[in-house]
Amino acid sequence: MTTHITSPSAVLWDMDGTLIDSEPYWIGAETDLAAQWGIEWTHDDGLQLVGNPLPVSAQVLRGRGVDLPGDEIVAYLLGRVRDSVKEHVPWQDDARSLLEELHGADIPLALVTMSYTPLAEALTSALPGVFDVVVTGDTVSRGKPDPEAFLTAAKKLGVDIETCVAFEDSPAGVQSAWSSGARTVGVKRLTPIPSLPGLSRVASLEDWGLDVVQRVANGEVIDELSAHD
Repeated sequence: MTTHITSPSAVLWDMDGTLIDSEPYWIGAETDLAAQWGIEWTHDDGLQLVGNPLPVSAQVLRGRGVDLPGDEIVAYLLGRVRDSVKEHVPWQDDARSLLEELHGADIPLALVTMSYTPLAEALTSALPGVFDVVVTGDTVSRGKPDPEAFLTAAKKLGVDIETCVAFEDSPAGVQSAWSSGARTVGVKRLTPIPSLPGLSRVASLEDWGLDVVQRVANGEVIDELSAHD
């Protein structure tokens, strides 16, 4: 019997960590801001914020002693990272290659990020016409790990979320995409990827092409990570 392979109705991409290696930019901005208040901020501290909505990160920094309103902390971090991305887009080469192949195959694409619109625009301006829909953290009521952002992307695209494939790299992002009903692929970058029923987990997208994405869209689960990864 031949299995019918269905192209995904859309592919939904996280930005920070998954598509671009911007986490060092975020951690650097957090470290510099904390230093202004005489606070030590370590790489591990930064890793704890990966994938969080920006207001949550701001509250963590406030809790550590950064005596600024949350919106000012968000503005500082966002401005620093936006300027860094404008100067140099730190592509994840494996993800960019797959993104370009999917775009060439006319698969609808969405960017689903908890970063705010100015930073998302810094990325999309480097890839004009690639993303059909962009959903950012400042356009949703509930950030990741809530599924709202992915559900919003599917609604804007006019597709069923369960026929979409989503790529994420953080625990919060994976939970968001998985909870939305999308066929979710967790890419291990800086943080561990939790094991969830039906979740694909990979160490890299280097060998991925449209054919592999179609297999996942058709229900195949690809798990390359052990329980300790």
